[in-house]
Amino acid sequence: MNVVELRRYALRPGRRDDLISLFEREFVESQEHCGIRLIGWYRDLDDPDAFVWFRGFDSMAQRAEALAAFYERSPSWLENRDQANATMLDSDNVLLLRPARSGSGFDAGARARELLAAVSIFMLPKPADEAYLTAFERNVRPQLERIAANVAYFVTDPSPNTFARLPVREGEWAFVVAGLCSSAQAIDEWHALVNAPESLRLEPTGISCRR
Repeated sequence: MNVVELRRYALRPGRRDDLISLFEREFVESQEHCGIRLIGWYRDLDDPDAFVWFRGFDSMAQRAEALAAFYERSPSWLENRDQANATMLDSDNVLLLRPARSGSGFDAGARARELLAAVSIFMLPKPADEAYLTAFERNVRPQLERIAANVAYFVTDPSPNTFARLPVREGEWAFVVAGLCSSAQAIDEWHALVNAPESLRLEPTGISCRR
């Protein structure tokens, strides 16, 4: 997956379980049928009104085709979009990412979705350069890999948004690190080590766990 979206939704109070139920019933298989790879979807353990999910694409061109297939032609979306949108206050907090290195993205074969996920987000004044990535790989990644599985790290994809109907955060430079943790203690150790300005502690939902 050369392109990844990190999508964070602010929901109306008390509506998260409504969205999760609808999402799992109507929007998982239908997105995958359109060529969208759903990576994981989660409850934010620190915000009862937040829903967080990742999805991936082979390329920006494939992203445009897949999103058009889903949002413009999929009966699952067209028949249920109003119900989904009614649960949301904001759905535009979206980072468009690419793996920082060849092989630094999500493991496409991983099935450990029953694990908690730790996500650390750094918004930088400029794109992460070689020195920044090398320092992370030398000083931080080895420690994270002792705490978590499937450690992946990403930077902003600066490509133009190929599906303008869905906004993404533009003109910003992110460095995002994610990993799977087997316990709440491990996820807390992750965040104590990374100490990022934005830290997410995520719990997978029911269907996400079983896939």
